[in-house]
Amino acid sequence: MSDKIFYTTFKTTFCNITLVGNHDGLTNLEMSHTDGKRIFEIDSNWIKNDDFFVDIKKQLCEYFAGKRTSFTNIKLNINGTDFQKKVWNTLQKIDYGAVVSYKTIAEMINKPKASRAVGMANSKNKIPIIIPCHRIVGSNGQLTGFAHGLQLKKRLLNLERGKENVI
Repeated sequence: MSDKIFYTTFKTTFCNITLVGNHDGLTNLEMSHTDGKRIFEIDSNWIKNDDFFVDIKKQLCEYFAGKRTSFTNIKLNINGTDFQKKVWNTLQKIDYGAVVSYKTIAEMINKPKASRAVGMANSKNKIPIIIPCHRIVGSNGQLTGFAHGLQLKKRLLNLERGKENVI
């Protein structure tokens, strides 16, 4: 097993994407967007390797083009607390185009009073889209909290609902 970390960057119609990972799986999917709050920098020790991410890039491009509703055979190398991992695993069960509340996720993981903790776990998700934290909304149905910006969250949900013009 190698401890080398690879990355690639590419543009989509929604935003610029940076993928980071190693032979254990994808560790980061960063979306550069003017509305976002997350700051992300490429580490000087990482190795640019476009070939390493060919399949993931292809699947993401299909997603952004409105031609893919789920991701297959993408190995994830998730780093977080047990609680965060439980939340992130639950997020992956939310159907394409659906939205659920933070409270619903808390109930699904048998922690009905942990809505805020679910929100914090969402904010720490380093692999959005594939771990679809954008599908979580407030109890009143309002869009809340997305590290990459509410404008992008709205566009992603519109894409999944067939309301986004795709090229």
